[in-house]
Amino acid sequence: MSFQNKEITVAHSPDSDDAFMFYALAKDKLDTQGLKVNQVLKDIQSLNHDAINGKYEVSAISFAAYPLVQDKYALMPCGASMGFKYGPMVVAKPGVTKEDLKNKGLTVAIPGQLTTAFLTMNMWQPGLKFVEVAFDTILKYVAEGKADAGLIIHEGQLTYKTAGLDLIVDLGQWWFDETGLPLPLGGNVIRKDLGAELIALSTKLLKGSIEYSLAHRPEALEYALTFARDMPPELADKFVGMYVNEMTVDYGDTGREAIARLFSEALKRGVIKEPVKLEFVGELTGSIS
Repeated sequence: MSFQNKEITVAHSPDSDDAFMFYALAKDKLDTQGLKVNQVLKDIQSLNHDAINGKYEVSAISFAAYPLVQDKYALMPCGASMGFKYGPMVVAKPGVTKEDLKNKGLTVAIPGQLTTAFLTMNMWQPGLKFVEVAFDTILKYVAEGKADAGLIIHEGQLTYKTAGLDLIVDLGQWWFDETGLPLPLGGNVIRKDLGAELIALSTKLLKGSIEYSLAHRPEALEYALTFARDMPPELADKFVGMYVNEMTVDYGDTGREAIARLFSEALKRGVIKEPVKLEFVGELTGSIS
């Protein structure tokens, strides 16, 4: 079937791991059957808000935002970032402890209230004071004393020590200790109104793009480095390896279990108020199950 004169927009973060995933689509390495694939790059908090309005056909979102978009979108099995014993971190200047955060009413700089990092922090330590700050400025914000601690995502997980900060908790490790599962951080969703054939093709292309990058790692990594925000190549390589792997190709039953557990634990702990009904795109079939 030809998809000439049809197009979709895929929205994702301007980060090295997402750039690595979408390399094949960005550089026309795949047969799209005539479908034009546009890319829009925005920070994850902005993407979460856009998805609430159904703005893009395919979008990266924080899993924590899924309950707010489940009426419009289904979860795709590919393109997810899952932290296996690692994930978002709470960091602070030396000497600040978990107990200080709770008992002294200290303020944590966070990257957004719709992020999975924030959801998980609230499960780990509910009720902390916070201030929203652009994710890529949090380390500097904390180092300059504008907040007492920071909730960091993306490359900050590898660079916080250079800002003179110490780790209070790695929420991915905490989650694994609690559940034995990877922490589902961000995933891709697709609008349910696209129809079965376009949903199937879009899913196939996204999965194919990830597989292409993993099979052509040096060239895909070279492209991804242009999105690495001045990170040294070896650190960017490590970061990409953390969040683009076989579970990114398809998170399978383990990923589905982890996503379901994320919401069931959040409900049990009172962080969310209503159960979440998950809808997954059936692999390459366009069915939603």
